[in-house]
Amino acid sequence: MFHISIIESIHPKALEYIDQHPEFSYEVIEDIDEKNLQTKLKDTDAIAIVTSKLSAKILENCKKLKIVSRHGVGFDNVDLDTLNKKNIPLTITIKANALTVAEHVFAMMFYFNKNLYAFDKSVRENKWDKLKKIDNNIIAINSELYNKCILIIGFGRIGKVLSIRCQAFKMDILIFDPFVNDEDVAKYKVKKINNIDEGLSIADYVSVHVPLTNETQNLININNLKKMKSNAFIINTSRGGIINETDLNFVLKEKIIAGAGLDVLSDEPPKSDNPLIKNPKVIFSPHIASHTKECWERHGKETVQNIFDFFDKSLDKKAIVNRAKIEL
Repeated sequence: MFHISIIESIHPKALEYIDQHPEFSYEVIEDIDEKNLQTKLKDTDAIAIVTSKLSAKILENCKKLKIVSRHGVGFDNVDLDTLNKKNIPLTITIKANALTVAEHVFAMMFYFNKNLYAFDKSVRENKWDKLKKIDNNIIAINSELYNKCILIIGFGRIGKVLSIRCQAFKMDILIFDPFVNDEDVAKYKVKKINNIDEGLSIADYVSVHVPLTNETQNLININNLKKMKSNAFIINTSRGGIINETDLNFVLKEKIIAGAGLDVLSDEPPKSDNPLIKNPKVIFSPHIASHTKECWERHGKETVQNIFDFFDKSLDKKAIVNRAKIEL
């Protein structure tokens, strides 16, 4: 029998799924203190992990560990170097969240272009005409997504699903991804650009979908933010740290760009002195772009399915983050 240690809770139906496989046992660990995890994980065969940290110290103490399965697609909470050294695969849920995150990007775009919060507030304050007239002249402050240009930074699973939905709104779609192939460019009817600054200078909306790595840290910074249009919006549902937050706050205050939608931040939860928190041009969500009822269930099931498939020797290698660094 193989034992699965589940760090933090996952969907109950995922646990029921494990119960249907008698060759596996499991324990849900809610105490994520490093010392506790060192003790609890010492003899486990597999780890299913949500967002807590798997440090080198914890992993070095795992004597029987054969696989780590991440409940999600980001993996900056796991010490990948230690896994590589121990020849242990790290899997992610490659199928679960693309649709959900793409919808969240649209929710943020609609927030900006339809001014829903401001209109709702004006009605509740009995200011029916406040946002529709200036000096008795009727004005239109809303805009359409139709015929607008979106730059998708990172054309993986989420970027592709987002592009399909942008097609439905007849948006012009640019992508920046050094690794995308010509076949996908043609299939998804997008235009690939080789210079991120070029895309930023054209786009009405920018949506970030890349992992946080040494290469993508501060990928969006003062130098390229200044190239954006004054009526443009940037949305990040991937990882904090990809957009330099100090630089972002500056360009928003200086009216260099129009607004930002952030589901992720460098520090989560944010520190009280983070200036973006008080910036009215930013809309936030607490890293929940993939947290729908439906997606949470899919994440849980796919997380444990990756473990089952590993031991069954049928694991999709595309789900293995470090497949190029270990022997399979």
